[in-house]
Amino acid sequence: MRIIQMMEQNSILITGATGFIGSFIAEEALRRGMDVWVAVRQTSSREYLQDTRIHFLKLDLNSTERMMEQMAGLSFDYVVHAAGITKSTDASDFYRINTEGTKNLVQALVHLGINLSRFVYISSLSVCGPVREEVPHTEIKEDDEPQPNTIYGKSKLLSEQYLESLQAFPFVILRPTGVYGPREKDYFMMAKSIASHIDFAVGYKPQHLTFVYVQDVVQAVFLAMERDVCGRKFFISDGNAYHSKAFSDLIKQELGVSSLLRIKAPIWMLRVITFVGEHIGRLTGKPTALNNDKYNIMRQRNWKCDITPAKDELGYIPQYDLKDGVHLTMEWYKDNGWIKQTS
Repeated sequence: MRIIQMMEQNSILITGATGFIGSFIAEEALRRGMDVWVAVRQTSSREYLQDTRIHFLKLDLNSTERMMEQMAGLSFDYVVHAAGITKSTDASDFYRINTEGTKNLVQALVHLGINLSRFVYISSLSVCGPVREEVPHTEIKEDDEPQPNTIYGKSKLLSEQYLESLQAFPFVILRPTGVYGPREKDYFMMAKSIASHIDFAVGYKPQHLTFVYVQDVVQAVFLAMERDVCGRKFFISDGNAYHSKAFSDLIKQELGVSSLLRIKAPIWMLRVITFVGEHIGRLTGKPTALNNDKYNIMRQRNWKCDITPAKDELGYIPQYDLKDGVHLTMEWYKDNGWIKQTS
């Protein structure tokens, strides 16, 4: 991966570093010799944060005042805010964690007078609602405001709008499309199903899907720190659009699956499944991937996005297409015992 090395030691605070994308950001920051601080909760897993150079900082994103106490006396050159939730049994959690948590963090940084060079916010393509088929999402909206069709997307959009309302705050917003790679658990469920010779798809009209390998997201994060660009939003993908079968076909090939039962269900059946899943999640208190947001995501046929601004302004050049990324991901799943090669 081509990333420019920073010449001097800088301090960085990463929220969400105990998660999928954040853990890779922390690893790259360490590789660059940065002074790395990661925000954690009492219950946070530190499985991928074993390097002894990492400083752990307990942060309560629910309270500006509490975070000011927790960060008192500290200073950071960069903050990467990757913390958030993608599913919950309570819709209000999305706004409390994704939206209010972002506001609270930024307000704490501002009140403490921390002189940041850059605040990089990991948002999502989900902030944009459906567009016409064949038309990619673009960065320039003019008077056409995004209309997200998921609660997750709405909570992320409100965070973006808050950042844009600030004066002289050095933020950059990244909007990755479907992020996959080692350690990722949602696409892993697809791989696990295909390893069992079953591929499940929804809808009879083809989907135009976009993806980005986790290391390319990391590339974009550090370019956002290095380049003299503030107050901008950038879509991040590998630059290609794929047919809905492309991902599953590559997984099938990488896992050596000889035969595959492809089940294609109508949209109305997905509506029934996700309705039941949402209800069960509320009863058990355990969020499930089969929820109302998932229904809206899977019924959307067009996930194209234009990454030209990221290329032109950040110098972002995707290093991994879907074939390369899926190969690396499946190898990691196998090497780490997440999945067994089948035939």
